[in-house]
Amino acid sequence: MELNSVILTAGGSIGFFKLVNCGVSKLPIPESACRNAWKWRNVCTSFTHSLITGIWAVLCFFVHPQMAEDLIGTHSVFSHALVSVSIGYFIYDFLDMVLNQKMILSWELLFHHTVVISCFGIAVLTGRYVGFAVVALLVEINSVFLHLRQILRMASLAAGDLYRINSMVNLGTYVVFRINTLAWMTRWLVLNRENVPLFSYTAGSVGLAIMTAMNIVLFYRLLRSDFLKSSAPMPTEVKESRGQGEGKKEM
Repeated sequence: MELNSVILTAGGSIGFFKLVNCGVSKLPIPESACRNAWKWRNVCTSFTHSLITGIWAVLCFFVHPQMAEDLIGTHSVFSHALVSVSIGYFIYDFLDMVLNQKMILSWELLFHHTVVISCFGIAVLTGRYVGFAVVALLVEINSVFLHLRQILRMASLAAGDLYRINSMVNLGTYVVFRINTLAWMTRWLVLNRENVPLFSYTAGSVGLAIMTAMNIVLFYRLLRSDFLKSSAPMPTEVKESRGQGEGKKEM
């Protein structure tokens, strides 16, 4: 994909998720979520992104399995488009938070999005490490359940069976698709040090270190909230630390 195509794809993604957000605003909102309607729309939009990109990331390796053997130089237009679309989403979400939420409440996610946009930007602009970025986006499989958890809490459904089942699936996929993915990416980067230029290696290492720290903190919060305490709704909602990435999704 040429630069113009990347800009067009990312721009189209920004517009698409803005439309999703507007569409959610036209739907009925649970009474318990009305006090923070912006957050309800934001989380539902994030859920949509995770559902699309999580499935898309898996399909990338299914359609083009050669990419798994060479995460640096091998990729398809399909996978390149995925990373470009995700850049568009993270730019949209960054702007949405800046315009609608106090900085003190969103600085962690704003920082996360900045790191993800930077690392994914390197991949799509250079045409290298796209496969690595797609691996990072596998964390979005967990983000589906992470966002669903928050939606259920905002809808005052945290005491039902659906919430408990989702909590268990969320924690399991968190370990498999978020923590293990980040650990595998870190190992891959170290083993391929000689094949990665210093700038890209530094950016990837710093990004992974930040994402790992953020995800460990989030894992502790989830474990404490859903399994070490009562299942009653907490006043502070936990939002997905993406990037990976989620990033990254996350890088």
